Amino acid sequence: MGTASKKVVNGWAMYDWANSAYNLVITATIFPAYYTAITLTQSGTKVSFFGRKLENSALLDYTVAAAYLIIACISPVLSSIADYSGNKKKFMQFFCYLGAISCCCLFMLTPAMDSTFKPIGFSPMVLEGSMLFFMLAAVGYCGSQVFYNAYLPEIAAEADQDKVSAKGFAYGYVGSVLLQLICFAVVMLPVVPEQYKYWPPRICFILVGLWWLGFAQVAFRRLPASVPSGTVRTGSMVKHGFNELKKVWQQLQQLPVLKRFLRSFFFYSMGVQTVMLAATLFGSKTLELESSILIVTILIIQIVAILGAWLMSKLSARFGNLSVLAAVIVIWIFICIGAYYTEARNPLQFYILGGSVGLVMGGIQSLSRSTYAKLMPETKDTASFFSFYDVTEKLAIVIGMTSFGFIEEITGNNMRNSVLALGVYFVIAFILMLFAIGKLRQTKQVIK
Repeated sequence: MGTASKKVVNGWAMYDWANSAYNLVITATIFPAYYTAITLTQSGTKVSFFGRKLENSALLDYTVAAAYLIIACISPVLSSIADYSGNKKKFMQFFCYLGAISCCCLFMLTPAMDSTFKPIGFSPMVLEGSMLFFMLAAVGYCGSQVFYNAYLPEIAAEADQDKVSAKGFAYGYVGSVLLQLICFAVVMLPVVPEQYKYWPPRICFILVGLWWLGFAQVAFRRLPASVPSGTVRTGSMVKHGFNELKKVWQQLQQLPVLKRFLRSFFFYSMGVQTVMLAATLFGSKTLELESSILIVTILIIQIVAILGAWLMSKLSARFGNLSVLAAVIVIWIFICIGAYYTEARNPLQFYILGGSVGLVMGGIQSLSRSTYAKLMPETKDTASFFSFYDVTEKLAIVIGMTSFGFIEEITGNNMRNSVLALGVYFVIAFILMLFAIGKLRQTKQVIK
């Protein structure tokens, strides 16, 4: 099979341009900062969620964890559909629309205010409904991504897949940063009268939804109808999806290096993904930094992450994937310790911390996926192996975010303790990575 036309390839990449704005604006910058600001009321940082009092940041952590638990459960089914169905585009559209519309619905998250226009709480169901839409936006993003990724082998020859995939990443980076800058300009506008001061960030949520929905149409118009795999399948999609994970698990028992790598990957993913998802909450609530500082820091992380991915690929070629990953995990341990001691209202320290995170974040993500691919056995069943990888990562996020919120609540609402606890996951991951390196040397397996 040859690579599709440039028009089709660019159309596919435009979906990355469309949906990457969700990750940057909703999960990483403006929404967490806005949420922290409006849930800081005269009575403190506790919020009422279906009658139960919760710490505001813990509620957001639990919501993210719930979203990724749903994704982990449905991911094998979606992968099964992507493999066998000729309706990839329709499923991709469904999850795209679910995510984009849910982003727009976050506009409803606005507090009741007193005479001085300070938040005093929420009207019935506003917070509960908004958290539901926040969760559905994450489900829509990850669900559509399954079918987006499944299109890659259909539109690109094997020799061109790295190049086409990189184009998607580049489009996503440019698109997300462009909308982030637009949103940054919106939230920095002076608002008069003051009772409308919470409108700019809420407008940004609508912008994300419209951006996602609008640019996705380019992909939907240009992508061809997907091709069913043609493989004979018995039973339901649900049963088949989980059976495929079971088969991968059984094969892992005969792959000692890959099995040990995945154990380490599971633990360091708890830390890496939680840092990415909770960084803005930590900066706004614990370090008491302004939204503009948080947004600039996240942009720094995005830019440095590209350099980090390139640097790690160069180092891995010289020292080996597992050895470089072990070194990167050590850096993450020091980042957690550094975050614990970062002073409140100190932008310079936070910028340095953000730059350090960006350097190892891009590297550990790109190197993890390529290492997994290199350690996989020669098989045509790559979709099932990567579905297992995806579920492993999602379950790690569930545990990481849940423990992050729980530790904050039981240690006197101190998020610093949660950050320090993440360091424990990295320590465990480092020890497990040493076992993987030892087994690699013992088996004399070569990772090219």
